[in-house]
Amino acid sequence: MAYPQPLTPEENLAAAKKLLNLPHIVVICGSTRFMTQMNEADLRETKAGKIVVKPGIDMKSPHELTSDPAAAEALKARLGALHRAKIRLADEVLVVGDYIGDSTRAEIAYARSLGKPLQFTHPEVDPCPCP
Repeated sequence: MAYPQPLTPEENLAAAKKLLNLPHIVVICGSTRFMTQMNEADLRETKAGKIVVKPGIDMKSPHELTSDPAAAEALKARLGALHRAKIRLADEVLVVGDYIGDSTRAEIAYARSLGKPLQFTHPEVDPCPCP
């Protein structure tokens, strides 16, 4: 007699989101140089009835949080981990901007490793336009 396999954490999350009747969740990725475009994408996706998560801090703009280089580097690492959690939470990834840097490239690879659907505002910058 075969016993059912326990659900993976991802399957548990998907089941919980379904039970809670949560709207589709989209995470916005991209260089923070595109914060204006990210905010516009946030408006469009929210208007479409989706929950939107995106970077909350622009590390490229001067701010007291980034004034100390060592503290800024530690913050950047924590924000990277936080953004990967946002990717795990999301149903879909929207990559904003016409440039893909190392951090965004890593986020795209991570999302693909999880099987997350990706959309690009500029599909020509997709580092792996896989089928």
